[in-house]
Amino acid sequence: MLTTAIASQKGGTGKTTTAIALASGLTYKGKKVLLIDADSQANASKVLLPTYQHIPKEDTVHRTILHRQPLPIHTTTIKNLWIAPAHILLSDADMELTVARDHREARLKHQLDQVKGNYDYVFIDCPPALGWLTLNAFTAADEVIVIVSPGYFELDSIVQISKTIAEVRKGYNVSDPTVNTANSLAILRKMYGNQLLQTIIPRNTDLRDAHFSKQDIFRYNPSAKGALAYARLIEELYP
Repeated sequence: MLTTAIASQKGGTGKTTTAIALASGLTYKGKKVLLIDADSQANASKVLLPTYQHIPKEDTVHRTILHRQPLPIHTTTIKNLWIAPAHILLSDADMELTVARDHREARLKHQLDQVKGNYDYVFIDCPPALGWLTLNAFTAADEVIVIVSPGYFELDSIVQISKTIAEVRKGYNVSDPTVNTANSLAILRKMYGNQLLQTIIPRNTDLRDAHFSKQDIFRYNPSAKGALAYARLIEELYP
Protein backbone atom coordinates (compact mmCIF):
# COMPACT_ATOMS: atom_id res chain seq x y z
CA MET A 1 0.00 0.00 0.00
CA LEU A 2 1.38 3.37 -1.05
CA THR A 3 0.29 6.78 0.24
CA THR A 4 1.03 9.77 -2.00
CA ALA A 5 0.48 13.44 -1.19
CA ILE A 6 -0.30 15.69 -4.16
CA ALA A 7 1.00 19.16 -3.33
CA SER A 8 1.47 22.65 -4.74
CA GLN A 9 2.22 25.95 -3.04
CA LYS A 10 -0.19 27.85 -5.27
CA GLY A 11 -3.59 27.24 -6.82
CA GLY A 12 -4.37 26.70 -10.48
CA THR A 13 -1.54 24.26 -11.20
CA GLY A 14 -3.67 21.16 -11.77
CA LYS A 15 -3.11 19.68 -8.30
CA THR A 16 -6.66 18.45 -7.74
CA THR A 17 -6.99 17.39 -11.38
CA THR A 18 -3.91 15.23 -10.93
CA ALA A 19 -5.21 13.75 -7.67
CA ILE A 20 -8.50 12.77 -9.28
CA ALA A 21 -6.84 11.44 -12.44
CA LEU A 22 -4.32 9.27 -10.61
CA ALA A 23 -6.89 7.95 -8.15
CA SER A 24 -9.53 7.17 -10.76
CA GLY A 25 -7.04 5.86 -13.30
CA LEU A 26 -5.77 3.20 -10.92
CA THR A 27 -9.30 1.92 -10.29
CA TYR A 28 -9.54 1.06 -13.99
CA LYS A 29 -6.54 -1.16 -13.41
CA GLY A 30 -8.49 -3.02 -10.75
CA LYS A 31 -6.94 -1.26 -7.75
CA LYS A 32 -8.77 -0.11 -4.63
CA VAL A 33 -8.05 3.56 -4.01
CA LEU A 34 -8.78 6.07 -1.24
CA LEU A 35 -8.60 9.80 -1.97
CA ILE A 36 -8.33 12.09 1.05
CA ASP A 37 -9.40 15.64 0.30
CA ALA A 38 -7.45 17.90 2.65
CA ASP A 39 -8.07 21.08 0.64
CA SER A 40 -10.75 23.34 2.15
CA GLN A 41 -11.90 24.24 -1.37
CA ALA A 42 -13.16 20.64 -1.54
CA ASN A 43 -13.03 20.51 -5.34
CA ALA A 44 -12.22 16.80 -5.47
CA SER A 45 -15.14 16.10 -3.12
CA LYS A 46 -17.51 18.14 -5.27
CA VAL A 47 -16.53 16.22 -8.41
CA LEU A 48 -16.71 12.74 -6.90
CA LEU A 49 -19.68 13.11 -4.53
CA PRO A 50 -22.90 14.22 -6.28
CA THR A 51 -24.54 14.86 -2.88
CA TYR A 52 -21.56 16.71 -1.44
CA GLN A 53 -23.57 19.85 -0.60
CA HIS A 54 -25.63 17.80 1.87
CA ILE A 55 -22.67 16.35 3.77
CA PRO A 56 -22.21 18.00 7.22
CA LYS A 57 -18.77 18.97 8.47
CA GLU A 58 -19.02 16.16 11.05
CA ASP A 59 -18.81 13.69 8.17
CA THR A 60 -15.74 15.20 6.55
CA VAL A 61 -11.97 15.34 7.17
CA HIS A 62 -12.73 18.33 9.40
CA ARG A 63 -13.55 15.92 12.23
CA THR A 64 -10.29 14.04 11.72
CA ILE A 65 -7.98 17.04 11.69
CA LEU A 66 -9.77 19.20 14.23
CA HIS A 67 -11.22 16.57 16.58
CA ARG A 68 -8.97 13.53 16.07
CA GLN A 69 -11.84 11.30 14.98
CA PRO A 70 -11.76 8.47 12.39
CA LEU A 71 -11.61 9.29 8.71
CA PRO A 72 -15.12 9.62 7.21
CA ILE A 73 -14.97 7.44 4.10
CA HIS A 74 -17.63 7.74 1.39
CA THR A 75 -18.22 5.70 -1.75
CA THR A 76 -17.92 7.67 -4.99
CA THR A 77 -19.46 7.39 -8.44
CA ILE A 78 -16.39 5.39 -9.52
CA LYS A 79 -16.12 1.71 -8.64
CA ASN A 80 -13.28 0.95 -6.21
CA LEU A 81 -12.70 4.64 -5.43
CA TRP A 82 -13.53 6.01 -2.01
CA ILE A 83 -13.09 9.53 -0.69
CA ALA A 84 -12.72 11.24 2.67
CA PRO A 85 -14.23 14.63 1.76
CA ALA A 86 -13.06 18.09 2.78
CA HIS A 87 -15.03 20.98 4.26
CA ILE A 88 -14.61 24.73 3.91
CA LEU A 89 -14.04 25.03 7.67
CA LEU A 90 -10.75 23.17 7.22
CA SER A 91 -9.47 26.67 6.47
CA ASP A 92 -9.54 27.23 10.25
CA ALA A 93 -7.24 24.27 10.89
CA ASP A 94 -3.96 26.18 10.84
CA MET A 95 -5.12 28.57 13.53
CA GLU A 96 -6.46 25.80 15.76
CA LEU A 97 -3.49 23.48 15.30
CA THR A 98 -1.01 26.26 16.05
CA VAL A 99 -2.06 26.14 19.69
CA ALA A 100 -2.60 22.37 19.88
CA ARG A 101 -0.40 20.44 22.31
CA ASP A 102 -0.65 16.93 20.89
CA HIS A 103 1.26 15.57 17.90
CA ARG A 104 -0.64 17.99 15.67
CA GLU A 105 1.34 17.08 12.56
CA ALA A 106 0.33 13.40 12.83
CA ARG A 107 -3.45 13.56 13.32
CA LEU A 108 -4.14 12.46 9.76
CA LYS A 109 -1.47 9.77 9.83
CA HIS A 110 -2.86 8.27 13.04
CA GLN A 111 -6.34 7.85 11.59
CA LEU A 112 -5.12 6.79 8.15
CA ASP A 113 -3.00 4.05 9.69
CA GLN A 114 -6.22 2.48 11.00
CA VAL A 115 -7.73 1.99 7.53
CA LYS A 116 -5.04 2.18 4.84
CA GLY A 117 -4.66 -1.59 4.74
CA ASN A 118 -8.03 -1.75 2.99
CA TYR A 119 -6.63 -0.01 -0.11
CA ASP A 120 -3.92 -0.51 -2.68
CA TYR A 121 -3.25 3.22 -3.01
CA VAL A 122 -4.05 6.33 -1.00
CA PHE A 123 -3.82 9.86 -2.39
CA ILE A 124 -4.01 13.06 -0.35
CA ASP A 125 -5.04 16.25 -2.13
CA CYS A 126 -3.19 18.93 -0.14
CA PRO A 127 -4.24 22.58 0.18
CA PRO A 128 -2.22 25.05 -1.95
CA ALA A 129 -0.27 26.33 1.05
CA LEU A 130 2.43 25.16 3.45
CA GLY A 131 0.41 25.01 6.67
CA TRP A 132 -0.51 22.37 9.22
CA LEU A 133 -2.85 20.55 6.82
CA THR A 134 -0.04 20.09 4.34
CA LEU A 135 2.34 19.01 7.11
CA ASN A 136 -0.26 16.42 8.18
CA ALA A 137 -0.39 15.13 4.61
CA PHE A 138 3.40 14.97 4.29
CA THR A 139 3.69 13.15 7.61
CA ALA A 140 1.11 10.57 6.51
CA ALA A 141 2.58 10.08 3.02
CA ASP A 142 5.23 7.72 1.71
CA GLU A 143 5.97 10.10 -1.16
CA VAL A 144 5.03 13.55 -2.40
CA ILE A 145 4.23 14.62 -5.95
CA VAL A 146 4.70 18.37 -6.35
CA ILE A 147 2.74 20.02 -9.17
CA VAL A 148 4.42 22.95 -10.93
CA SER A 149 3.34 25.11 -13.87
CA PRO A 150 5.62 27.38 -15.95
CA GLY A 151 6.76 30.70 -14.52
CA TYR A 152 9.41 32.29 -12.32
CA PHE A 153 7.31 32.47 -9.15
CA GLU A 154 6.09 28.91 -9.63
CA LEU A 155 9.65 27.64 -9.97
CA ASP A 156 10.64 29.63 -6.89
CA SER A 157 7.80 28.07 -4.91
CA ILE A 158 9.09 24.55 -5.51
CA VAL A 159 12.24 25.47 -3.61
CA GLN A 160 10.16 26.41 -0.58
CA ILE A 161 7.99 23.32 -0.71
CA SER A 162 11.06 21.11 -1.17
CA LYS A 163 12.55 22.53 2.03
CA THR A 164 9.35 21.68 3.86
CA ILE A 165 9.36 18.14 2.52
CA ALA A 166 12.99 17.73 3.54
CA GLU A 167 12.11 18.74 7.07
CA VAL A 168 9.32 16.18 7.25
CA ARG A 169 11.03 13.31 5.44
CA LYS A 170 14.55 12.33 4.46
CA GLY A 171 13.44 10.90 1.12
CA TYR A 172 10.72 12.22 -1.19
CA ASN A 173 9.69 12.32 -4.85
CA VAL A 174 9.13 15.51 -6.84
CA SER A 175 7.23 15.53 -10.12
CA ASP A 176 6.01 18.07 -12.61
CA PRO A 177 2.83 16.98 -14.38
CA THR A 178 2.04 20.42 -15.77
CA VAL A 179 5.21 22.12 -17.03
CA ASN A 180 4.90 22.69 -20.78
CA THR A 181 7.62 25.18 -21.70
CA ALA A 182 11.15 24.24 -22.62
CA ASN A 183 12.86 26.83 -20.40
CA SER A 184 10.98 25.92 -17.25
CA LEU A 185 11.46 22.23 -17.88
CA ALA A 186 15.18 22.67 -18.46
CA ILE A 187 15.53 24.55 -15.17
CA LEU A 188 13.60 21.89 -13.28
CA ARG A 189 15.62 19.06 -14.79
CA LYS A 190 18.83 20.83 -13.82
CA MET A 191 17.58 21.44 -10.28
CA TYR A 192 15.94 18.09 -9.57
CA GLY A 193 17.38 15.59 -12.05
CA ASN A 194 15.85 12.14 -11.71
CA GLN A 195 13.36 13.37 -9.11
CA LEU A 196 11.42 14.91 -11.99
CA LEU A 197 9.00 12.61 -13.76
CA GLN A 198 9.18 12.29 -17.54
CA THR A 199 5.46 12.66 -18.30
CA ILE A 200 4.20 16.15 -19.07
CA ILE A 201 0.48 16.91 -18.78
CA PRO A 202 -0.72 19.41 -21.41
CA ARG A 203 -3.38 21.99 -20.77
CA ASN A 204 -6.57 20.39 -22.02
CA THR A 205 -10.13 21.73 -21.84
CA ASP A 206 -11.45 18.17 -21.58
CA LEU A 207 -9.98 17.98 -18.07
CA ARG A 208 -11.97 21.01 -16.99
CA ASP A 209 -15.11 19.82 -18.79
CA ALA A 210 -14.86 16.40 -17.14
CA HIS A 211 -14.98 18.01 -13.72
CA PHE A 212 -17.97 20.14 -14.68
CA SER A 213 -19.67 16.89 -15.69
CA LYS A 214 -18.75 15.29 -12.33
CA GLN A 215 -16.66 12.65 -14.09
CA ASP A 216 -13.06 11.58 -14.24
CA ILE A 217 -11.22 12.24 -17.49
CA PHE A 218 -11.03 8.54 -18.43
CA ARG A 219 -14.77 8.10 -18.34
CA TYR A 220 -15.52 11.52 -19.83
CA ASN A 221 -13.23 11.23 -22.87
CA PRO A 222 -10.64 8.44 -22.79
CA SER A 223 -9.11 9.66 -26.06
CA ALA A 224 -8.55 13.23 -24.81
CA LYS A 225 -4.96 14.48 -24.70
CA GLY A 226 -5.27 14.87 -20.93
CA ALA A 227 -6.51 11.30 -20.50
CA LEU A 228 -3.70 9.87 -22.60
CA ALA A 229 -1.11 11.93 -20.71
CA TYR A 230 -2.40 10.86 -17.30
CA ALA A 231 -2.46 7.25 -18.49
CA ARG A 232 1.24 7.61 -19.32
CA LEU A 233 1.88 9.18 -15.91
CA ILE A 234 0.17 6.29 -14.17
CA GLU A 235 2.29 3.81 -16.12
CA GLU A 236 5.41 5.76 -15.19
CA LEU A 237 4.54 5.93 -11.51
CA TYR A 238 2.84 2.56 -11.04
CA PRO A 239 4.10 0.16 -13.75
